[in-house]
Amino acid sequence: MPNPVLVEVTRGTLVESIHRGSIAVAEPDGQLRFALGQVEALVYTRSSLKPIQALPLVESGAAEAFGLSDEEVALACASHSGEPMHTTRVAAWLERIGCKESDLACGPHLPRADAALEDMLRRGEKPTRIHNNCSGKHTGFLTVARHWKVPVEGYQRLDHPVQRAVLASLTALSGASDPASGVDGCGAPNFAISLAAFARALAKIAGRRTVGASRILRSMMTHPELVSGTGRSCAAIMRAAHGRAAVKIGAEGVYAAMLPELGLGVALKIDDGTARAAEIAIAAVLHKLGVMDGAALIRIPVLNTRGEAVGERRPGPDLASAAI
Repeated sequence: MPNPVLVEVTRGTLVESIHRGSIAVAEPDGQLRFALGQVEALVYTRSSLKPIQALPLVESGAAEAFGLSDEEVALACASHSGEPMHTTRVAAWLERIGCKESDLACGPHLPRADAALEDMLRRGEKPTRIHNNCSGKHTGFLTVARHWKVPVEGYQRLDHPVQRAVLASLTALSGASDPASGVDGCGAPNFAISLAAFARALAKIAGRRTVGASRILRSMMTHPELVSGTGRSCAAIMRAAHGRAAVKIGAEGVYAAMLPELGLGVALKIDDGTARAAEIAIAAVLHKLGVMDGAALIRIPVLNTRGEAVGERRPGPDLASAAI
């Protein structure tokens, strides 16, 4: 059976496009509070995994040993836009741990923020690895390697002690044993587990069932623009939730949320990998759970080149009618 329609896009009075997907909401004890669609199917967690990938940074004692601020922990969980608020902090962090930009295993790419990109082009500069949206995560990996006094070279490989620690955190929290692995866009390992298992892992962080959870949650919710960027969906949703949700988008239509007041973890996947649908779906779920007002984030106008609203992105009938 196909997954339900989570999001639809209209033009005029007609539905022009639909996006199918699945949603799992879990409690810290592992029980699923809500499931819609094929939540036992394997999905790559992509960048939604970053809060779990940052756990060894906190739980190993590396963050404390190097005096990391909550801003830097937020950057370890980030898919940032390459704005100066991101790049200057990552550069200073690298220097503090005795590493260089060339030690980062991620490749360079242009800033995702228009203002930062325009400034770079105006100056005739080229992007560095620090501009990579995952440079904070990779600097976190390097910090753990420095703390453990293991080689920084090859820290992105699956058999490196840092990545083995990430995998141990994921399996302990999710209950998924020996998950399939692949290489993410930034060069670091990523893992495929069921959406239900991912929601369970996120719920354990929300319920503070692991030592580093409080620091991860506080850092993300206090510094949402560092987790994403100016005007990005993660920042907008966390601002609208007023400290009641930590959220993280991933590539290919994945979105994760941790709700500490309710002790719930939310994981969703849009089948066609479209971020525009994942953003609507996660906002609708958080609204139904009562942790976010943000009606403007649930029904978003489709604009033409004149700035006129000609349709909207909105929850599809299966999600709109769901009782969570």
